[in-house]
Formats: sequence, structure tokens, C-alpha cells
Amino acid sequence: QVQLVVPMAVVFGPGSVPEDLPRPLPFRDVQEMEISVNLRTSVTSRYEMRYRSTTGQEEAALAAATAREADAALYPLQDTTLGSLTMYVVPETSSLLPQGINVYVGKHRSALVRAVGSLAALQARLREVTQLMSFTASAIAAALSDRVPNGQLGPDARRNLKSSLGYEITFSLLNPDPKSHTVDWDIEGAVNRYVKPVLDKLSLVANFSVDSQILYYAVLGVTPRYDKESSSFLLSAHSLPHVINPVEARLGSSAASLYPVLNFLLYVPERSHSPLYIQDKDGAPVSTNAFHSPRWGGIMVYNVEAPASPQASFPLHVDVDMARVMEVFLAQLRLLFGLSREEVPPEFLLEGPGNEGLADWELDHLLWAHTVENIATVSTTLTSLAQLLDKIGNIVIKDDVASEVYRAVASVQRAVTKLSLGHLHAAFQASKEAVTSSERAFFDPSLLHLLYFPDDQKFAIYIPLFLPMAVPILLSLAKIARETRQRKKEPTKMD
Repeated sequence: QVQLVVPMAVVFGPGSVPEDLPRPLPFRDVQEMEISVNLRTSVTSRYEMRYRSTTGQEEAALAAATAREADAALYPLQDTTLGSLTMYVVPETSSLLPQGINVYVGKHRSALVRAVGSLAALQARLREVTQLMSFTASAIAAALSDRVPNGQLGPDARRNLKSSLGYEITFSLLNPDPKSHTVDWDIEGAVNRYVKPVLDKLSLVANFSVDSQILYYAVLGVTPRYDKESSSFLLSAHSLPHVINPVEARLGSSAASLYPVLNFLLYVPERSHSPLYIQDKDGAPVSTNAFHSPRWGGIMVYNVEAPASPQASFPLHVDVDMARVMEVFLAQLRLLFGLSREEVPPEFLLEGPGNEGLADWELDHLLWAHTVENIATVSTTLTSLAQLLDKIGNIVIKDDVASEVYRAVASVQRAVTKLSLGHLHAAFQASKEAVTSSERAFFDPSLLHLLYFPDDQKFAIYIPLFLPMAVPILLSLAKIARETRQRKKEPTKMD
């Protein structure tokens, strides 16, 4: 049984304290919620709330002109531990929050919440904010998607990448018509400027490696439809899944990879199929001219403007606008990691993550989900290993394999304990160690199922070898036994 504990501070600014507080500030309160995964498994979420008043420094920070300035001023004053949250309650009449906005979620681990009349109404609002900034029932269900019955999962539950110790990101430029286009893209500069800050933030979650390649004469494998009205070529939504397989055969990046590979493809259409646009299910053009595939990556179509004069010389030189391309690819990367910001109430205002690509609380969101998923993965791996050992009675377990199993069990128990104490970072590190040890034990070459034959297979192998030799030996033994019996029956002559 896993218990997720979120340490949380609720800080009341001047004029925002509800009148029906059960006892004077400061005091503590605990709220629990059970997330049911299946009939046998459930996860308990526990919010340990610490109510208090603002300090003098916090009051000065809350006197800022805008919510963004207040968030920046409050950041040095709050608890920045991974997984912890700080909620600043401001008066109902406060001008810090814009009109119609009741909650402002900053870039770090804090939020500004507009006060309401009663404590119960405030707690209901706080519950919404804490679930957004830590984890929701759907996020935990998506992390444990292998254990959730199919009917209970949302449509996007299996879109997110599975937890892994590392990921490989490959940026590919597909130029199917190099005779018409000479495409130049500054991928190294774009990665350093746009991708590296995001990966630096995500380095706590996993190791990342980035590479790039240019593929010539690589076509999509689907013939687009020509539209006379717009004088352009169209790719419909139902044809998009057929695009990936022909392209993936040319990528070759996942063949020798130990970790999941994320493919981001920039496709420059050939001149005979330009301009090329992607349509959604309703037939409307997609604004980004891109689409993504769950747990695989994304493809963006980059159209080249036709030359103004018909006498233009080919190939045309094309400079790719990397800012526009990377904006799409980073949005797809966030989708693949389950960091989309779609289901937000209208009275919530979320601050953009800036150059870092994701906010601190979004990183925590990812750590909560991956920690729970790692614990479930270790449980499944060790259970499968135990079933294998039970099935093969004569299997040999070496000392190093046994120590890996013991280490995995100890690490996963430590992860569960740290989660119940609210220590998210330590819990995640322990869960990663548990995954590593359990995988080493499970995939040890000495535990290969094919090395150990069942008894019936042994008989099937050895009988054809020994039976031809055994027949004359058995016949000879039978003859000797028969002669011995006859010799005993013959009467002995008496002189």
C-alpha cells in the first residue's frame, strides 16, 4: 500500500483569515483521499496542511503590484523542497489577482489563492490547486495504466512515456527532394538555446542524450490529396498513422538503443507536393502543421515558399526558422511527458514556465507519477521472477543475483517509507535504484528460462540417444539371467 504525503503550508495574508477557523493560528490539519486503481490496489493521498499567518517579509512581498512580481519576491521566503507546496491566501478584494481570477499558480511551488467566506469553501479551492500542482487521480491511474482496467482509463492515459532511467532524443530533418531544396537548419544552436534548459530541469528525472540527422530522399509513404480550392496538398487525420512506419524504417535510431527513443521529425515536402497541410478530424487545417504519436514523438511539416519567378534556379536555399520549429517540438515533448495544461478551470491563471520549459511544480508532478510507476514496475518484475523460480525447481540462483533481489526489495521499501514521510526526492531516487536492481536480477543470463529443461524434454532428448545402446545390453542381460535360471534347474550328477 502506497501513501503519498504532500507537505503543504497555507499562509493567510492580512484580512484573509476565515471567521470559522476551528482554533487560533498556527495549527495543523490533515486531509486524506483514496485513489482506487483496481480491486486490489489503491493509493492514498495525504495532504499535511500547516496553517499560519504571514511574516513581515511575506507581507511586503504580497504588497507587490502584480502576481508575477509577488511570486518572484516570495520564492526566496518559501520551502523549496521537492514535493512541498505553499499557498498564500489573499483577501477577496485584493487587486493582486486580475478580475475573475481566483487562483494564480506561479513558476515555483507556490500559488496565490483568493479568500472565500468559510474555511470549508477555501479548503475545496485549495484541494483543486494542490491536485493540479502535485498529482491527480487520473495522473496516478495513467502511471499505473498496466494495472487499471481498460474501461476506466481516459483516452490520453497511455499517451505518456513510460518511466525510464534514460531517454534518447533524435531530431531528424527529412529532405525528400534535395534537387529542389537545399535545407539549412541550425540544430546545434537550437538545442542549446531551447532544448538544453528543459533537459537540465528534467535531468533529475532521467538521463538524456540528444542527436540529430539529415535524411535525403525520405518520403512519408502516404500520397497527399490535392485540393483545388486552396491549390495545396492535404494530409487527413486518418492517414497520419500510416506516415510513421515507412519513415521509422529509415530512422534507425531505436535499433541499438537501451532507452526509449523520442523522434522529432521536420519534413520539408518535395516540390511536387508543396504546399502540404495537415487536417484534423473535422477537416480543419492544423495551426502548427504538426502532429504527435503517443510514446513515439512528433512530425512537423515545414513548407517552403514557391519562388516568385519561374526562372528561379534550383536547388532553392532554405533557412529553417528554428524558433518556430522548437516551439512545436517542445510542446510535443511536454505532451509525451504528461505535462499538458489542458484541464484547468477558467478562474485559474497559470504562469508560463519561461525559458526553463517547465515549472518547478510540473517537475514534482512528473516525479510523483514516476515514483509510483517505478514501485509498481519493481513489484511486477520481482513477482514475475518469483513465478519463474517456482516453475523451475532445479534453477541455480547465484549470490550476485540474490543480492540484487535483496537490494531491490530494500530500495522499494525505502521508497514507500520516504513517500509516507513526504520526502519526494529521496523516494524517487530509491525507486530508481529498485528498478535498476530488479532489472539486473530479472535479465541475468544465468536465469534464462531456456537453460533449464523440464523433465519431459530431457526424456525426449536422451531416450533416442540411449535406447539403441540400451536394447542389446538389456537383451544380453536377459539372456544371462535366463541361462543362469536353466543352470540352476539342471539336476547335478551324483557319483
